Amino acid sequence: MRRVIAFLIAFGVFGLDRWTKWIIQTRFSAYDTKTVIPGFFNIVRSENPGVAFGMFADSSSVSRTPILIGVSIAAVILLAVMLWRIDRLDGFSAAGLSLIFGGAIGNVFDRVRPGKCDGLLDFYTGSYHWYTFNIADASICTGAGLLILSMLKSHKHGEARA
Repeated sequence: MRRVIAFLIAFGVFGLDRWTKWIIQTRFSAYDTKTVIPGFFNIVRSENPGVAFGMFADSSSVSRTPILIGVSIAAVILLAVMLWRIDRLDGFSAAGLSLIFGGAIGNVFDRVRPGKCDGLLDFYTGSYHWYTFNIADASICTGAGLLILSMLKSHKHGEARA
């Protein structure tokens, strides 16, 4: 049952990511911005042909996208195997891996189809903007945070995790 819940969470993240990107793609033209909280938060349509935080976005190599797709697919397969063995995981780890898996599927989908990921959440103060991100990115970061909590919790209790 834990396995089913984990994969439902992952595919829920994927669905929410696709839905929010669809809304942005159909209602915003390229690089449109809608201010939600002035001086702090915008919804924007931006494109990132690179990976997290815009790394490799400026690369003009024709092999950039195929390499990113290959590495991303390998990561998704590894995550699926880890989730399949969910009985070995505590609650924080299971939830974290589910969120990471769902986010990774969302970003791989974007890499395969248009070759880039849409960003839509823009947090900033003054002229300092954090990198624009999407639901998949937020899920990956939240999942990583849950994995860190799991490690800290197991370390605090002196448990050894394999």
